[in-house]
Order: sequence, then C-alpha cells, then structure tokens
Amino acid sequence: MSKLRLLAENFLIYGVGGVISKMVPLIMTPIIVRLMPDSACYGVNDLSNTIVSFASAIAVFGMYDAMFRYFFEDESEDYRKRVCSTALTFTLVISLFVFIVMMILREPIAGFFLGDKGLADLVAISAAATLVGATNSIVSAPTRMQNKRKIFLCTNLAAPVISYSIAVLMLINGHFMTALPMAALISAVMMEFIFFGLNYRWFDLTRFDFVLLKKMLVIAVPLIPSFLVYWIFNSSDRLMISNIMTVSDVGIYSIGSKLGQASQLIYTAFAGGWQYFTFATMKEEDQVKSNSMILEYMGALSFVAAAFICAWSYGIYKLLFVGSYVSGFIIAPYLFLAPLLLMLYQIAASQFVINMKTWPNMLILFGGAAMNVMLNLVLIPAMGIEGAAVATLLGYVAVNGICIFVMLRLGLVMLSKRFIVVAMGMLLYFALWRLLFVTNTMAGTMMAVLYAAACAAAYRKDCAALAARIKFKGRKR
Repeated sequence: MSKLRLLAENFLIYGVGGVISKMVPLIMTPIIVRLMPDSACYGVNDLSNTIVSFASAIAVFGMYDAMFRYFFEDESEDYRKRVCSTALTFTLVISLFVFIVMMILREPIAGFFLGDKGLADLVAISAAATLVGATNSIVSAPTRMQNKRKIFLCTNLAAPVISYSIAVLMLINGHFMTALPMAALISAVMMEFIFFGLNYRWFDLTRFDFVLLKKMLVIAVPLIPSFLVYWIFNSSDRLMISNIMTVSDVGIYSIGSKLGQASQLIYTAFAGGWQYFTFATMKEEDQVKSNSMILEYMGALSFVAAAFICAWSYGIYKLLFVGSYVSGFIIAPYLFLAPLLLMLYQIAASQFVINMKTWPNMLILFGGAAMNVMLNLVLIPAMGIEGAAVATLLGYVAVNGICIFVMLRLGLVMLSKRFIVVAMGMLLYFALWRLLFVTNTMAGTMMAVLYAAACAAAYRKDCAALAARIKFKGRKR
C-alpha cells in the first residue's frame, strides 16, 4: 500500500469517526442551551470540563503516546502484550492516585475552578470521569493500533448519542449543573466495558515489565508538561474569563468555541490517521520529504477552511442561537484555526517523538503557553472574550513558528516559498475580515473564494498530478 493511500484511507475512516463524534455535540448544543436557564449554567458545565482535562493529562501521564510508539517497535505478539499490559498497570495506579486526591480536595478544587465550594459534588463526578477516561484511553488503544476502523466508527457514534440522550433527560428534570458531566461519565463507563471486552486479550497485569516501563517513561515523562501546556491553551482562557469577567461570559465563550470546535473534526480525523501513519512509515528513506509535503497541503487546506468560517460565522450563529449567545460568533474563526495550527505543529513535532527526543517539544509548547497567558492578561480586559480567542491563536502561531524554524535548522522539515506566501495571505485575509466585513457574509465569501483560488493556483501542479493519478486508477479499474 502506498504511503499516500495509507494516510488517505486512515484520514477518511478516522475522519468519518471524528465527524460523527463531534457532529452530535454541535447539533445538540442549540438544544442544550435552550434547556438551561442562563449562560452561567453552561459556563459551569464547561468549567467542569477544564477540571477533567487537567486531571486527565496527569492521570494518563503520557503513557498513551509511549504505548503507541513502542507497540510498533517489535511485531512479536508477546512483546506487544507486554507493552499494553505495562501501560495499563501504570496508568491504573496513577489515575487511582489522582482520583483519590481529587476526592479529598474536592471542595478547594470547586472553589478554585468553579468559584463555588458548594459544587464539590461536580468535582466528584469529574474525579470519576478522570479515572474512567484515563484507563479507557489505554484499554481502547489496541483497537486503534490494529486499525480496526469499523469498531472505531461504531463507538464514535454510540458514545455521544448515549451521552447527550442522558443529558437531555437530566436537564428536563432540572439537573442543570450536573447533566452534561454525569451523562459524559455514564457514557465513558459504557465505552470502557465495551473496549475491554474487545481488547482484554492484550492486557494481563502479570505481564507488567518494569524494564520496558523505564523505556516508555523516557518518552512519556517529557510529554506530561506538554499535555499540561495543551490544557493551558485550551482551558486557561476560561478560568481567566471567569475571574476577570463572569461565569456567564464563560458560557458565551464556550458557545462561541463550538463552531471553532468544528475544526476538531479535521484535527481528530488527521490525528487518528496521522499517529498510525507516522510510526508505520518512520523508517522509510523519504520520510522527511513526504511529511513536509503533508504539512504544506494540510496547511493550505486549513487556511482556506478558516477563511470561509470567517465569512460565515455571523450567519451561522444568527441561525442557531438566540440572545447573548449570538455574540459568541466573533471568536469562532480564531478558535477554528487554532486546532488546525495544532495539527500542523504535530506534523512537524512528530519528528521529536520518532527520534525519541520529546523534551524540545515541551520547551516549545511551554513558551507558546506562557505567551498565551500573558496575552490573556492584556487582551481580555481590553477586548473581552475576543481577546482570549486572539491570545490562543497567537500562542499557536508562535509555537508553529518556533517548531518549524528548529526543524528547518535540523533538516527535518522542508518548506517551499509558496507555502510562506499562502500563510501570509491568510494573515492578510484575517485582518481584512475583522476590519471591514466581520458581519458581511457576501463580501467575506467573495474574498474567501479569491483566497482559495490563489491557493489552488499556488499548488496547481500538485492538484493536477493528484487528479491525473485518481483518473488513471479509475480507468485501470
């Protein structure tokens, strides 16, 4: 199987699965907010997610990526079972420790994250969700590593459908503060039972290998700060908004980020396919060249998609939401592009993991996160929730710039001049949209079409070669 076909097939399958898992929340969000009395309730629910994401980064302890990396090191089934069993044993111990700490400190955690010690029960739900989510990530991994695509599609449909069905029932019965977290916990428990039933043969706690664990921790430990940095990028803005502004503004920011999360469809699809692809092809001679081409293509596609989101965000929010939630449209384009920049970063930074040197990844991400927090302190008071979105986007821009510069110096990435021109074109489009036609859908769309045409012209030879290849294969069949 060619590398292009391997990546395309995984992107398509994981793309469909990602679309399914993310589309359900996007479709359900307008219904959910109408069942809640005000934006503050949605803000509290969103802040509870920040607790789970923070705790999960510690509980998983980078073991998922280390497990994925070492699984492909040796094709022996006994070796792979030792990798899986060692990862699960270690993650189970760490996640149990995190769960116990969260339960003991649930009141202080509720006061810091949620602004109300009376919401300690919500922290207890978050603690349970952290325990289940951390172990589930390991238990489900063999399905991904064996590329069992049909199972992936089915579970990605079942999990959000179950979760939001339960949430709606709880909201109707007046459980406004706990509906979404409790529903997510119940769904996660069901998924863990399903995945363990499918993958139990890969896990045997008696196969725990301390020597192998030490090797895995060489990759895993430097990733912990990196995952915490991702948390700062994705969640610190909500905490800062709740302290500088109000919890209601957190709710509006969260709704504004929902359209931005649509880009997670692309990111989730790519991340699933990319993780398998990058390790499966890491020993090939032209790996740097092929990865660099993928970086450029995905970058150009990301910029074009973001241009159209800029043009359409106001109209989409006017259609789907009411009242103060509509004002969230202004942050959608920033938060749509941010995960796509993270995707580009992971393409470039995957070279660190391949070469088993993950500490530079940590330093680069930490610098970007520090910049994000400092910009939040300045921009949130000046621009409100838009300032938080701008700070997040600029943080990712800085991270990509530093990483690509380092990779270019090391000879691990190659970029053409046309990609730099396309990136500068995106920056110009963003400025024109914000200054001239932020609510003018027609003008924004026309500019987006022009930008897309310019990108297509820049990559016309590549597009023509791909079209000819597809046409040739079609005739051959």
